[in-house]
Amino acid sequence: MVDALVIIPSYNERENIEKVIRQVFSLQYNFHVLVVDDNSPDGTADVVRKMMSVFPDSLFLETREGKMGLGTAYIHGFKWALKRQYGLIFEMDADLSHNPEDLVRLYDTCAKEGYDLAIGSRYIDGVNVVNWPLSRVLLSYLASIYVRVITRLPIRDTTAGFKCYKRQVLEAIDLNEIKFTGYAFQIEMKFAAWKLGFKVKEVSIVFTDRTEGKSKMSTGIFKEAVWGVIKLKWKSLVSPGKYRAETS
Repeated sequence: MVDALVIIPSYNERENIEKVIRQVFSLQYNFHVLVVDDNSPDGTADVVRKMMSVFPDSLFLETREGKMGLGTAYIHGFKWALKRQYGLIFEMDADLSHNPEDLVRLYDTCAKEGYDLAIGSRYIDGVNVVNWPLSRVLLSYLASIYVRVITRLPIRDTTAGFKCYKRQVLEAIDLNEIKFTGYAFQIEMKFAAWKLGFKVKEVSIVFTDRTEGKSKMSTGIFKEAVWGVIKLKWKSLVSPGKYRAETS
């Protein structure tokens, strides 16, 4: 039985989506892949549908009405995964900035070493970023320091989006209470897991900026992260029980 699902959100990733899916399926471990596509105008979902005829039992597609944000795409994927048998649930970008081969290392960290959350970290072993301008590297690195200072979160790469969760982590977090969509979403999910007492480990990776397609980074996403961290800390102080299991 395959117990690992890789969730890949997509919006206008036609140039990359087939490559990343094929690389995941070429790995030594068996992974299933769920693409959550926000009605990409470039036909990303059509590429995935064609590939589903080649990988009918391991590739899945969920389409949404429009561009609704990275965070909501992952929440959609998490809920989809939790309705099924998956014990390990991964986040990964569609643009090949995350090396699919590192999925194996994240898998081993949770499945063999016993951690609840494994994070592909750019900053646990120096600064491992390729093809970013220095200004963006500094912005990302300083953002992680800012998050650690405000929240006391003991994680070096607080905005990382390459992760493996044990299903128990996602079951314990009330996913309906996660409202952020960009970098702040990535920060809040880590913060929630840490506050709930789960074991977290950062795994050193090399992050390589996309070579095809356009970045989804925006000023709005950055502002959300800056103010979101303050809101996150404040809510944890005034509502210490905020991060709790969802009740039906």
